[in-house]
Amino acid sequence: MSRNQNTSRRDFLKLTGMASLGFMGLHHFVRNPLLAAESPAAKIGYGPLVPDPKGLLSLPQGFSYKIISKKGNQMSDGLLVPGAPDGMAAFKGPKGRVILVRNHELSATPGSGAFGAQNEMLSKIDKDKVYDFGKGDPQLGGTTTVVYNPATGEVEKEFLSLVGTTRNCAGGLTPWNTWITCEESVLKPNAENACEKEHGYNFEVPASDKMQLTKAVPIKAMGRMNHEAVSVDPRTGIVYMTEDTSDSLIYRFIPKKNGKLLKGGKLQALVIREQKSMDTRNWAKLTTPPMPIGQAFDVAWIDIENVESPENDLRLQGYDKGAARFARGEGMWFGNNEVYFACTNGGKLSYGQVFRYTPSMYEGKPDEAKQPGKLELFVESHDSTIANACDNMTVSAWGDLILCEDNAAPFVVGITPKGEFYKLAQNIGSASEFAGGVFSPTGETYFVNLQAAGLTVAITGPWHTRTA
Repeated sequence: MSRNQNTSRRDFLKLTGMASLGFMGLHHFVRNPLLAAESPAAKIGYGPLVPDPKGLLSLPQGFSYKIISKKGNQMSDGLLVPGAPDGMAAFKGPKGRVILVRNHELSATPGSGAFGAQNEMLSKIDKDKVYDFGKGDPQLGGTTTVVYNPATGEVEKEFLSLVGTTRNCAGGLTPWNTWITCEESVLKPNAENACEKEHGYNFEVPASDKMQLTKAVPIKAMGRMNHEAVSVDPRTGIVYMTEDTSDSLIYRFIPKKNGKLLKGGKLQALVIREQKSMDTRNWAKLTTPPMPIGQAFDVAWIDIENVESPENDLRLQGYDKGAARFARGEGMWFGNNEVYFACTNGGKLSYGQVFRYTPSMYEGKPDEAKQPGKLELFVESHDSTIANACDNMTVSAWGDLILCEDNAAPFVVGITPKGEFYKLAQNIGSASEFAGGVFSPTGETYFVNLQAAGLTVAITGPWHTRTA
């Protein structure tokens, strides 16, 4: 790849490093839990949302959206845009272009993928690059890549970049210019399906503007589970991971070689040292002590064995060994030496939680126990009108945390550094989640998916006018 195609470590830090500023707002909100609810919407963020006359996406005054991709449209490679767009990342491309790598949360249902109503275009691709060809009925999940020109507002190239996987939900960008796409499924071959391989793995896709299908190779050392999102610490190359189950764990993967995940490594799960097998979910029906907001706990990490998990029991194994339990770990983002993640239905009212993990200065090394990493519950939502089922997350260049909601009437929610919540967008066109929200490397465009409608939109506007 050319120099312009590579996202440098400095670019990666620029994309991720403002997260601490955004989460200062969460910390403030914890101390002032009524702040957002009491503040008039017109005085926070960008003002009230204006109903969209087209009936799709309501935005603040002065903002606009453009549909840049729609399921079923023909792509540059002759295939069709798959449905169910989900997690996504934006990379710096050549000559000011933005390279979007986008998941599609699909299984094997014909007509939903890139090959037509009856997979009639399947012969257009190299079968050897498909992870699970399914005896001619392949899994249709995977990724597409979009090359977008912000100057013209046009897509210049769009193509299938990985296929044969299933339910590719979220993932995460890496400092070495790739996207890790995660399967939220533990599907395996049986008499009722056409599967040829086990699923539940992570796969890596290069962020390239070259129109090519990546050979899908599972990173088995990262574990077989209902993967959701990942976040990479650029200092160490350690990959942190969420798991989307109601009794999930938080994992880390220490690679044998930084940036070379297929070379193998060690899979571990997070333990709160003060209370083994701690339940952080804080559900009202639980009898365990609640996880307090704003208190930092020392963390240890325990090894996970038999990581390919034929019985899908990594989370049970880890909990029995003392790992903490979480409520549907989903969105994850690396900030200024910190990892943030959302638990979609955690909390007393199940409206969601956001946690912060601060790695040890000796993270993953023998001296780690002398100065352990720390985990803190930043916030639980106690009001569904403020935040409800937050999923994917990112951070703007000016420090606001931007969350995608996963419910039947979803919003994109912003949180200012002062802790004030505001609505950035509302999906009024379909009763389905926002997904994959991410800013361009310059911060000028916010890309987000409307999953049920099969749309990717680019939102622009006067970002600099945000008030608080």
